[in-house]
Amino acid sequence: MAIDRRSFLLGTIAFVGSAPLGRAFAAGASEVAFVSAARRAGGDFCVLLLRADGTVVREVPLSGRGHDIAIHRLSGRVAVFARRPGTFAVAFDLRSATPPHIFTASEGRHYYGHGAFSGDGRLLYASENDIEGERGVIGIYDVARNYKKIGEHSSYGVGPHEILLLADGKTLAVGNGGLDTVPDAGRVNLNLDSMEPSLALVDAASGKLIAKHAMTGDLKSLSIRHVTEDAAGLIWFGGQWEGAPSETPQIVGSAGRDRELRLIAPPASGAPDLRGYIGSMAVSADGRIIAASAPKAGHILYVDSQTAKVISQSALKDVCGIAPEGVEDFAASNGFGVVRYETPRASIISEVELRDIAFDNHLRRVV
Repeated sequence: MAIDRRSFLLGTIAFVGSAPLGRAFAAGASEVAFVSAARRAGGDFCVLLLRADGTVVREVPLSGRGHDIAIHRLSGRVAVFARRPGTFAVAFDLRSATPPHIFTASEGRHYYGHGAFSGDGRLLYASENDIEGERGVIGIYDVARNYKKIGEHSSYGVGPHEILLLADGKTLAVGNGGLDTVPDAGRVNLNLDSMEPSLALVDAASGKLIAKHAMTGDLKSLSIRHVTEDAAGLIWFGGQWEGAPSETPQIVGSAGRDRELRLIAPPASGAPDLRGYIGSMAVSADGRIIAASAPKAGHILYVDSQTAKVISQSALKDVCGIAPEGVEDFAASNGFGVVRYETPRASIISEVELRDIAFDNHLRRVV
């Protein structure tokens, strides 16, 4: 059912298809459930705060395209980073309509689009590029001092992308994509021939390297970008293949502090090609199911973390945002304004479409 722009701005929703409404669409839901960067039809960029039923609670304008969102749930703090190689970030409070605070990368640095709050919410970590030094760093920002940068750790690689604070509250998992970029060259990768992707585990307080797992040999062209953690403490990653399409390997895998990188078992014969690109990773609330979105292929891959085997794949054009919903179900968003709820067996629970909205790469669960 189509809706006009005025109706959308007033907070109405459109249900697509005939799937029955699931628990996520319960009437009367009023809390903010999800946050995502987005683009309006007119070209303006923003961050949208959404209820579980898909209605927009609040919109925060952005000066350029946003990428991922860091959330500290206890304090209600949110930070949104520019898409690489951008230099701006926007912070705001989920629980009040106070004006957002804008801060920028320090001289000689740019953001890679991701960050994470410390466990107590006092610090914000951001994946950054030391442009002159051609190395990745983790910028450290003091929240109470209006997100003033107070230091940085090495990311122990090039092109750090997603940063994840692990469940121990002490360790940062960093997906070092291995690719060097600079603002003057836009999104052009400058070192494809010499890229060295890795997954690094870094002590958040001291910056000390705890473990580093590198892609080597035939896998040197598999850029590690996005990460999540399962119930057993394994870090799962999604990669983007920069080599010849005919040589594309499996692009989802896992590693641990004392366990080397392992790629998942190949899906069953005839499974859709993921086109060498994972756009976002998520783990179910019970920590068992891993979801990996493949926007170029228009598919979501579901993996059992205990067996490392593919459970199923679902199809949704231009899907990228993925977030847990309930115990083991997931919410997904795409570039056509769709928010879908589905099971890891690829059974659709319900779906809404927001006209004149293109969701960006990441969808983050708030509650």
